[in-house]
Amino acid sequence: MMSRTSRFATLFAGLFLAFSMVAIDHAEARRGGSFGSRGTRTFQSAPPTRTAPAPTTPVERSMTPNTGVNSAARQPQAGPQRPGFMSGFVGTMMRGLLIGGLIGLLVGQGFGGLAGMFGFLLQALLIGGAIMLAIRFFRSQSARGPAPALAGAGNAQASRFENRTTSQQQTAGSFTIPGFGGGSGGSAPAAASEEITLAQTDLDAFQQLLTDVQEAFGREDHAALRRATTPEMVSYLSEELADNAQKDLRNEVSDITLLQADIAESWREDDRDYATAALRYESRDVMRERASGKVVEGDADHPTETTELWTFTRQNGSSWKLSAIQQA
Repeated sequence: MMSRTSRFATLFAGLFLAFSMVAIDHAEARRGGSFGSRGTRTFQSAPPTRTAPAPTTPVERSMTPNTGVNSAARQPQAGPQRPGFMSGFVGTMMRGLLIGGLIGLLVGQGFGGLAGMFGFLLQALLIGGAIMLAIRFFRSQSARGPAPALAGAGNAQASRFENRTTSQQQTAGSFTIPGFGGGSGGSAPAAASEEITLAQTDLDAFQQLLTDVQEAFGREDHAALRRATTPEMVSYLSEELADNAQKDLRNEVSDITLLQADIAESWREDDRDYATAALRYESRDVMRERASGKVVEGDADHPTETTELWTFTRQNGSSWKLSAIQQA
């Protein structure tokens, strides 16, 4: 029999471990990812383009209500996300078994001593590992099959707008919607929306917003973020800036260069226009300590390349603002 003190210490340590696992899962789910609003198409996957041919990550955080109509479209079509070991069904089972056993320790029945507890944990880990392997096996089997026949459709029509290149001299007629990948695997448009045509001035605005938003975020300029993004996006970006500040870190972003861009889709809902653009760009993106300026993540001497889908919106013909970011 374990003494009362040993039993209490084991219970405290186990509860601390269990709740720390819950906290870690929450933190990982909250950071980064795809967030924002795309009107009635928020939970639909944008059509693939030449810049972003693979299915995009569905929006994970949004203030737009999900009625469940587009629930099928929210499922990733390729490469399921890698959940943490203690997330999902296995994590729930493990945490339940662990806490249940610790409560048994508290009431005096326990796992048969400290060694018995470790033996129980080992058995639970083995069972959990077997379940995870089985789940991954069935997922991999269901994910196999012929590649989508239309994944590259629309490439002949696809056009890119690059910084200071001759491609910017194309006429507005080459950017009609549906265009780059229209009908190539994206979800069907909502009945309340209609396709619209973009002009070269719209594409120039999207390119400028890419630079403005990144640089404002790097400067922690909340006023500039409010000018360039929707209130919902301001809340998400400000939350991340506050999280960095609590850790005494600063995310420095500079030297943004657009390499390639396509329009995936653009449409109108009532008095509001939306446009989703696939953007491939370079930037110097590093995390520094606020006090010393020391780089703790990233490489200040070499730019990194990123591909994302940015959705822009405007109301009654006003200026475009960033309303959503999705990982490609």
